[in-house]
Amino acid sequence: MTLFGLSFFVLALSYFFSVYSRPTGDHLRNIDSFIRAVQQVEDSNPGLSPLALVRALRRTAGHDDEMTNHFLGASYNLSDAELLETAILNASSFSFFDKAFHHIVTNYGEERGVVLAPDGTTVALTPLLLGIESGLKAKLEGTPAVGLFPLTLGRTLGLSFVSLQDFPPSYRLGPNGCWDSMDHPKLFKLSRPATLATDAVIYGGMDGAILGMDLSNLPASEQPQTLSEILKGYYSFVLHEKQGLDAVTRHISPRRREISRSIVEPLDLYSQVMETLVLVWKLEKTEWIALDNGVGKTVKDGLQEFVHKYWDCPQIIPRCQWGAKPYQSTPMPLFLPLQFLYVHHTYEPSSPCLSFPNCSRNMRAMQRFHQVDRGWSDIGYSFVVGSDGYIYEGRGWNHLGRHTRGHNAIGYGVSIIGNYTATLPSRHALNLVRHDLVRCAVDGGRLAANFTIQGHRQVVNYTSCPGDAFYSEITSWEHFSE
Repeated sequence: MTLFGLSFFVLALSYFFSVYSRPTGDHLRNIDSFIRAVQQVEDSNPGLSPLALVRALRRTAGHDDEMTNHFLGASYNLSDAELLETAILNASSFSFFDKAFHHIVTNYGEERGVVLAPDGTTVALTPLLLGIESGLKAKLEGTPAVGLFPLTLGRTLGLSFVSLQDFPPSYRLGPNGCWDSMDHPKLFKLSRPATLATDAVIYGGMDGAILGMDLSNLPASEQPQTLSEILKGYYSFVLHEKQGLDAVTRHISPRRREISRSIVEPLDLYSQVMETLVLVWKLEKTEWIALDNGVGKTVKDGLQEFVHKYWDCPQIIPRCQWGAKPYQSTPMPLFLPLQFLYVHHTYEPSSPCLSFPNCSRNMRAMQRFHQVDRGWSDIGYSFVVGSDGYIYEGRGWNHLGRHTRGHNAIGYGVSIIGNYTATLPSRHALNLVRHDLVRCAVDGGRLAANFTIQGHRQVVNYTSCPGDAFYSEITSWEHFSE
């Protein structure tokens, strides 16, 4: 790097950190802000490789633990040029990166080191960037991405299982949380006491594993994009107006569950997690890991819960994320498992929603119509499906809905946003209901194994819901009954 180029690099960093190194409450904690900040650094120094930058970020954030160094090498063991860039970052930005990357949960349940993604999910930066660094290192060296699973998911899952082995498996993972504002996110509050593997940490690990694998598998003739472009390609996208996710072949964040499963599941998860725990014990001398004290069963039980919660079940956007108003009376409980799943279309809104902001607006509009115009306590549906790849929580698994007159107590009401009188929902949206949601419900004890699927029109005379085209489709589904 020339002195002239270095001067611009320093100036860009000075501006970047004058804006982004304020206390946590003064800057927006979303992935777009982070990408813009990274891009400012890249624009000031076109010769900076993505690997050098991500290593510099790791160095600045102080993530040189034994396992990371074992697989990636110490961030301070770099070439002179990289050391110079790292030193500048470290001198200018420790405060910012300590908050941006250092994952902690405060005594008040605030989760730090996480950012809001454009798709409405929350992602921890550290496992994301470790996965990217692993992939870039493998690409540079022409080798497989060694340590990708332990760095992104394996260590976190294993330690979370073992540290909470006296608790039921469902309490060894998660939880999710809520942002103080979706437009100006600054504080993320968890819904219950944290495990080591919060939802944000797991999503960051999934994304890191996906991007790391993608980078390591680039053809020899193809150079990696800049770090900002790598992140933009995965998190910032526009879906096709009619086909939605059906037209997407590349890897993007709404598909993280299916893609991470295709990458990680063939590895033999149990063996991978056990080997990772042995490595942690050797490298970190973690004496509280009693590897001969029932750890095998603890890991098996934990992985069974992980597969159910994060792979078998679809991503469900909680009410707080789409901006739901409070329930206007006391919710009535459902008595599980239920016997029926009633399928609807919203009719209005009549067009599929293709992004988190649009789907959220649709949810708020429907809730307002149901509460204000119809005088109901809440949005009527149990769940609503967008064409953005996600399901949105209505009244949820446990509360009585108001979706199918005379049948609300015996079934869930699930609606896909749009008017499907003449056209079908996207194949991805259909599969979310037909396969993912029902599998999650049955395995979780919410739907009976011999449940029945019916269209709204079959049990309520005055409606054509879920539309002629959609109704014709569900007649071919397993569990459908006349």
